[in-house]
Amino acid sequence: MIRALVAPDKFRGTASASQVARSMAEVLESAGYEVEAFPMSDGGEGLLEVLGGANRSLSVTGANGGKVVAGYRLDGGTAIIEMAAVAGLSLVGGAEHNDAMAASTRGVGELIKAAVFAGAKTVIVGCGGSATTDGGLGALEALEPVVRLKGIELVAAVDVEIVFREAAKVFAPQKGASMAEVRLLTQRLEALEKLYLRRFGVDISSLKGGGAAGGLAGGLAAIGARIVSGFDVVSERLGLHESVESASLIVTGEGYLDWQSFNGKVVGRIVSLALDHSVPYLVLAGDCDPEVRNSRADCSRIFSLVAQVGEEKAFTETLKSVEFVLASALRSEL
Repeated sequence: MIRALVAPDKFRGTASASQVARSMAEVLESAGYEVEAFPMSDGGEGLLEVLGGANRSLSVTGANGGKVVAGYRLDGGTAIIEMAAVAGLSLVGGAEHNDAMAASTRGVGELIKAAVFAGAKTVIVGCGGSATTDGGLGALEALEPVVRLKGIELVAAVDVEIVFREAAKVFAPQKGASMAEVRLLTQRLEALEKLYLRRFGVDISSLKGGGAAGGLAGGLAAIGARIVSGFDVVSERLGLHESVESASLIVTGEGYLDWQSFNGKVVGRIVSLALDHSVPYLVLAGDCDPEVRNSRADCSRIFSLVAQVGEEKAFTETLKSVEFVLASALRSEL
């Protein structure tokens, strides 16, 4: 049998990565493929799910200051924390309900502290899907005194490469910030760079990825965290690379395809792996930015649910739409 690998991200708001992977696998198996499924995450929403799910939970401070019950995973000496499950934009009801100036990462710090007290020696924090632009200050305040992290390996898993002070300009508008608030948030991040340098002796200003999750990654780096690719963390733990080498087809996808999709996120990294190993690939997206799709040489391998089944079905019957569009793509491309 010929082998296919499916490695989708979530379709945000409509289907998890695991659900999409199962639907893709069913279509491919019906077409005669032996399928290996790798539901993926690049450090944002869904990180916990694809790495085994939460097995501990506690009440912590949410982005808006209220209490939320957040899960994390403790596996041996490694803890996995998804910041989106604590201070995520979706948790506060989206940009229209978010207080972009006040949103805090304090609950992330509380989860890190709890994981360390529970015995974790390595703490991986997925930095994506945040409501916050506080530069990680809330998290660091919750972790005081930071000396308690001595001997702990702290890892910030990111899906962007922007530096710390750019976090407000690039992403705060998506979190409900006005242009005036973006300017104020940028000034606050610039002030935090100086504070962290003075206090911890670490210059985070030029660290790639330091701006992830509104600067949470940079704040954690100031107290010793390594900033790494969230995709790499997940792919290494799941053994994805070994399976790519023996695949005859790779299928990936996500909810909305735009310029960010090909800049460190799941779809772009999967496509790069396919190209590196000369493996044919297909990309399914709930919807696509037409300029991005049409500007790519591989546009014939990119399929939009909205374009093929309409917006209503794409959003209300996402998994059925995935199955229909993938079956159609197999007939037209392979």
